[in-house]
Parts: sequence; structure tokens; C-alpha cells
Amino acid sequence: MARVSSDVTRFLHNRRQWLRNVAGPVASFAAAGTTPLAWPKFCQSAEVRPWPYVHAQPPFRFHADFDLRPYSGLLEELSSLQREMQTQLHIAPARETIDVYVFRLESTYRHYLRTYFPELSMRRAMFVKTTGPGNVFAHFSNQFGTDLRHECTHALLHATLPMVPLWLDEGLAEYYEVPASQRAFDNPHLASLRRQPLWDRPSAMEKLEQVRQFEAMGGDQYRDAWSWVHFMLHGNEAALWELRSFLGEIQNRVPPEPLSQRLAARIPNLMDAYKSHLRHWRRS
Repeated sequence: MARVSSDVTRFLHNRRQWLRNVAGPVASFAAAGTTPLAWPKFCQSAEVRPWPYVHAQPPFRFHADFDLRPYSGLLEELSSLQREMQTQLHIAPARETIDVYVFRLESTYRHYLRTYFPELSMRRAMFVKTTGPGNVFAHFSNQFGTDLRHECTHALLHATLPMVPLWLDEGLAEYYEVPASQRAFDNPHLASLRRQPLWDRPSAMEKLEQVRQFEAMGGDQYRDAWSWVHFMLHGNEAALWELRSFLGEIQNRVPPEPLSQRLAARIPNLMDAYKSHLRHWRRS
């Protein structure tokens, strides 16, 4: 794949163009079938060679500069993430192969991204979607599993949906970034919320819906986005129905009304229900 040109729509974390209005026109799907990025010259001799390690774990195709076999459990977990999202969110499976590029060293990762995407801000891991299928990039660290689950969640959403509101995109990625056994009860965000006196001043969904740029998403916004996702998935059947319906309309290219309005119309005393869920949610 050639470098990203200035006129290509970028679906990185700072997706600006299609986040102007949740109910705005839905963008068309990107074309599938793009050739995976090459193993670049600076990594091996003067010619471009195949990646040292390639492993297919549908819907993902992993490319690495180190042996992935010790991480087979994580790769299988990422593959099963699609099934979990289908079951919980009722979205279609990915319509494209998602290429994931992983590096042993952060320095190699940074050099690689500067080679292919020199205009992008550097992050520890990222999801990029141009005119073809989405790509995930990450380097090995003590957050390796979390980073891959988070970015692969973005990739799976955008492999089947033409747009996702920024706050919901990040809230879902925060939910699915922890191992499956921790998602319902043991996400660090839940402990964080309970340590802080937020019950009298919780973040309304309308406030999150106003966030249009990734740079405006700070720690509090990530936490609050996660909390609304958790409420919809575990706290209220009507809220879960509305979430699925909302995503279904996007999938069918029907511009939906804001999710906050749908929930408020469906659930009496929505904010009270949301706060009560987070305050009292515990293992039985």
C-alpha cells in the first residue's frame, strides 16, 4: 500500500469528517481487497521482503517481526471478539480481512509508522482505515493485550459499520479492551467511578455526543463513555434494545437520531437508572 495521500479519508482515532453529526449522512464503505503493507526496507537489507511471521486468525491477519506462537491464546481471543460483539451488539461480522501489524520494539514501530503514515500523530497503538480495509498497529509492551483488544474493537466496528459516534466508538473499545472474564464486573473504570464523588454530577450522554474530535477525549470522557456502554449492556434491557437498534440503523445506512434522545424517550428517569446501575452493580 502506498503512503496515505492528503485527500484520503482517515479513520484513525481522530476521525473528524464523519463525526460532525451523529444523525448526518452515513459514509460509504471503503473498498476491500487492499494488499497488506510490505515489510519495509529499513528492517531487512535493501529490498522489500515478506514479513517474518504471518498468521491468519479470521477476521484478522497478523504480521509480525517476532514469533507469534507464544501469543496464540491472545490471537484466538481476538478472533472470538467478533463473535462476542455479534452476540451482544447484533452487528454483522466483518466484511473484510483486517491486517494487524505488531512489532517487538517501540523504535521499529515508530519508524515504520513514520515511513507509511508520516502525517499521523504517534500513539502506542492505533487503528487506521483509508480507502481499503482497516489496519491495526501496535508494539509489544506490558499493555500489549489491552492495546490489541482496544484497537481490534475499533477495526471490527468499522469493518461492518460505515460510521460510529466517537464517544460510542471509544466506549465500546474501552469495554472490550479487558479480557472477557473482566468485562462485566472488573473493569478498572468501575472502581475509578466508585472512588470518586460523581453520583451527584455524572456525565450526561448528551455531553459525550458533543465531542467531535479525538483530542477532546480525556480520561474522564473515556471513563464516562465506558460507563454508558456498561449501563446499556448490563443495566437495562430497554437500553440494550435501543443500542442494538441504533447500530442496526447505522449498519443499514439509515441516519439515526442521537442515542441520548432514544434512551430518554424509552427509559423514565434515565439518569437515575444510570447512576443506580453503576452504584449497585456487583457480583450476586
